[in-house]
Amino acid sequence: MCIEKSNTVEQTYNFIDLFAGAGGLSEGFLQAGFKPIAHVEMNKFAAKTLETRSAYYYLKGINNLSLYKKYLSGTISRENFMKQIPASITKTIINEIMSDETLPAIFKTIDGIMKIRGIAKIDVIVGGPPCQAYSLVGRAQSSHMEIPMEEDPRNYLYKLYARFLKRYQPRMFVFENVTGIESANGGVTWKNIQKYLKRVGYEIECREQNAHTFGVLQNRRRMIIVGWLKKSGLKYPDFLEIKTDAIVNDLFYDLPKLHPGESSNKYAKSKARNYVIESGIRTKDDVLTLHNCRPNLERDIKIYRRAVELWNDGHKRLNYNDLPEELKTHKNRHSFTDRFKVVEGDESCCHTILAHLSKDGHYFIHPDIEQNRSITVREAARIQSFPDSYFFEGPRTAQFVQIGNAVPPIMAKGIAMGIFEQLYKGDLNGK
Repeated sequence: MCIEKSNTVEQTYNFIDLFAGAGGLSEGFLQAGFKPIAHVEMNKFAAKTLETRSAYYYLKGINNLSLYKKYLSGTISRENFMKQIPASITKTIINEIMSDETLPAIFKTIDGIMKIRGIAKIDVIVGGPPCQAYSLVGRAQSSHMEIPMEEDPRNYLYKLYARFLKRYQPRMFVFENVTGIESANGGVTWKNIQKYLKRVGYEIECREQNAHTFGVLQNRRRMIIVGWLKKSGLKYPDFLEIKTDAIVNDLFYDLPKLHPGESSNKYAKSKARNYVIESGIRTKDDVLTLHNCRPNLERDIKIYRRAVELWNDGHKRLNYNDLPEELKTHKNRHSFTDRFKVVEGDESCCHTILAHLSKDGHYFIHPDIEQNRSITVREAARIQSFPDSYFFEGPRTAQFVQIGNAVPPIMAKGIAMGIFEQLYKGDLNGK
């Protein structure tokens, strides 16, 4: 979203993405017209995904997406592909663990990028520290962790985020996290986060947002903290609510039907549903990738069929304790009894995509009983609203983690458009 500020000047804003993951937040801000300065991400596979996406935008900008298609189709190797991407593009991806020791070097790299590009100030910083230490699910499993939840160092990554705010003083920032952040560590962590963010010069507001209200076909609740420089006249945006009559099955309609262990790199002959086209998830030039199924165990396949049959019979859910004894393998019969769950294909949104998809697909069973399997990487990416042109690097387990941890790009775009509007109004008012 770029707005004409005058007859000759097009207004754009820049951003830095911290704890960037696979780039869900960045993708939304890019689609809204923001220009990336740097992405900081510690995971090597996620960092490669960010490199690949940066390469995509570079090639799109010079009208050479044919090279990107060659890479996706396997015609050229990643090494040869990346050799054709300028270092000025790839070096903006900083694959580093953030700590007190590494921050000076990270700052130096970002300062260098700004100097080369002639950028005097940063408009927005976005990102959210890894959320396992704050999540309600994570706390439910904390008794099995080597480090007690209250001692988890990830609880304090917000301090590093605040260091970036202090150094670059962006006009606004977006801090995304799980809803459990407010009650983590007895509420102490949340109070400290607010204190640190305000201490470095910001007014802040936190509201719970649901991806579904942004037009994502998923019930995904997250806390979105927005901050703005004190006395700047800016405020928390009123995000535009998007309503759609699409259902989750619309995301799968043009994907080929697969059975456990199968894969395909060709779209089905069925025409893509309107939602998939209008949302930008699929374009006429896309190459189908990452549509490959786990080779599910025969026992699990039998359970999947039971789960789908129940769902088709009045939306009933499978309780693990109701399975025949020969199909039960878990000793825990008291918690997570809904560990086998069907994606709600005939509803307007499905349950939250999680990084746990990397462990198994039991919680994300495909709604088509004829396919009788867990969802593929591409199907998970579509539920998260990632475009089909988005390629996730690494093994399948790493791809699922990246997707499950991401902010849905359509939600991120809605947030970005709200931030853009605030910044632009501020410019008009001379703030």
